[in-house]
Amino acid sequence: MITAARKMRKTRKTRRAAVLAIAGVLTGAALTGCGGEPPAPAPPPASASASASPPPEKPPTMAPGPAGRTPVFERRTTDGGTGGGSAEKVVALTFDADMTADQGPRAASGERFDNPGLVALLRRLKVPSTVFMTGRWAEEYPAQAKAIGADPLFEVANHSYSHHAFSSPCYGLPVVEKNAMTRDVERAFTAFRKAGVRNVVPYFRFPGGCYDDTALRALAPANVTAVQWDVISGDAFATDADAVARQVLDGVRPGSLVVMHCTRSAAPATEAAVRRIVPELRERGYRFVKVSELMRDGA
Repeated sequence: MITAARKMRKTRKTRRAAVLAIAGVLTGAALTGCGGEPPAPAPPPASASASASPPPEKPPTMAPGPAGRTPVFERRTTDGGTGGGSAEKVVALTFDADMTADQGPRAASGERFDNPGLVALLRRLKVPSTVFMTGRWAEEYPAQAKAIGADPLFEVANHSYSHHAFSSPCYGLPVVEKNAMTRDVERAFTAFRKAGVRNVVPYFRFPGGCYDDTALRALAPANVTAVQWDVISGDAFATDADAVARQVLDGVRPGSLVVMHCTRSAAPATEAAVRRIVPELRERGYRFVKVSELMRDGA
């Protein structure tokens, strides 16, 4: 009797389980019919090769000059000569973010050595540009320096730490001693790293554009390519934006490299001049490039 009762209870439990299972299936079917979704299978893990991004392309540089002198780049050649360039209508706008080592008190008193309006305009017009930044500027405006360096539209190059002259005379600038030249350039690169600046290229622009053979020899250990220009915008201390724009528009040729400034106190008309320069050059068929692209095909 006891054995029979146990068998009866076991049979009842088995039937109850079966009924519950069937009810679960029917409920699931009803939810699916009302728009419910069954759980999606987990996606397969991405392979390491598929998720890895390609390494960034190394910016081009020029080979050292005679006796290891620092090489100097001014523009892309367009005559099919040894530079290997062509008559492609490209132009590089470059902007010097100037601030000398002793201008901290002036900045503290309210003088502005930055120009966020100009940077915003270049972004809005989608103009690739190279910013030659002093280390002192990066220290004064670290957030702006970091933002410029993080934007793929721009690349950041070295304009010295101190913005002192590397040869004399040079517009009344104090002079860097020969044995301190490489150290001054390296100090600027250090300031960029401390500010979190990315997309830094191994290019250097002499403050004031002033250099001589002694400076080219002294800078050899820095392993930089010096970048000058063939079109002077005349925006330094200018107040007539139209005159600046005319000077640039009259001077640009295929492969040109234009020097301008990104400093409100020393170049207040630059933003307005760029607002005219960019559409007019595009109307002429020009394409804007960074110095690295100009150098890649023309050095």
